[in-house]
Amino acid sequence: MAISSIIAIYFLFFVMSAFIMLPFGIRTTEEVGAAKVAGQAESAPGNFRPGKLLIRATVIAIVLTSLFVLNFEYGWIGVDDINIWPDPPERNI
Repeated sequence: MAISSIIAIYFLFFVMSAFIMLPFGIRTTEEVGAAKVAGQAESAPGNFRPGKLLIRATVIAIVLTSLFVLNFEYGWIGVDDINIWPDPPERNI
C-alpha cells in the first residue's frame, strides 16, 4: 500500500473519530458552575478542551489505521467474510 493511501486513510479515521468523540466529557456551564454570558444557550459547553480531543482522536486514528493496513497486508477479513447476502442458488432452466 502506498504511503499516500495510508495518509489519506489516517486522515479519514482522524476526522471520523474526532466527530464521534466531540460530545464525550462535555459539561454545560451550569454543570461546571461557571457564569453564563448574556445570550448564551443553556446547552453551550463550559469545558471544551480541543487539545484533549485532538490527542484522543489521534490515538484512535493511529490504532484504526494500523489495523486497517495490517488487515490489507495479511487479509484477515475479506469481502467474502462480511457478505450478509449469500449467493442465490443456481436455477436449472
